Amino acid sequence: MKQAKLLNDVEFKRLTATINSLRYATRNHTIVALSFYGGLRAVEISKILVKDIVDEFGEVKDTAYLSAQQTKGADGCTVYINEKLRKQIKKYITAYPTLLTNRNRKLIFSAKGIGFTAQTIVNLFQRLYKLSAIEGASSHSGRRQFVSSIADKGINARIVQQLARHKHLSTTQRYIELNPTKLRNAVELV
Repeated sequence: MKQAKLLNDVEFKRLTATINSLRYATRNHTIVALSFYGGLRAVEISKILVKDIVDEFGEVKDTAYLSAQQTKGADGCTVYINEKLRKQIKKYITAYPTLLTNRNRKLIFSAKGIGFTAQTIVNLFQRLYKLSAIEGASSHSGRRQFVSSIADKGINARIVQQLARHKHLSTTQRYIELNPTKLRNAVELV
């Protein structure tokens, strides 16, 4: 099975510049942040509700619980929201204050006010990567980058598995990028 491409720093900067050049930059940056900094799948991004991620006072939560209907599989899950993601969501709700008037609505929506579907999220990522001249990337690239980044920092594999919300450690291990530089760095630790 072919893995989604991980972006290098230059490609991520190109993606950011592309998003900045388009309409709805704040919304699109939020979608990318949910994937790259939250590890969310396209289906989860499309189904997350305002109340899942923003409290009744308009503050971004540090933890979100997604029900089984919002995730892949038959189980609900906990998503831990890091500072980078909280900061981007705060920008988003500041740009779209009407989000706070109905906390039961989808967090991500179109210009017509309709919530995005998983396919809309996938299509948006395809468009952004194409405009950024990034080949091999998909809507799953951010999630894979999230998992690899945590693993690269030496975090215990079981913790990485839980943060990725995988049932099996073997699934998590397939997400982690291996390359000669990482292998060289690992043996130098001995």
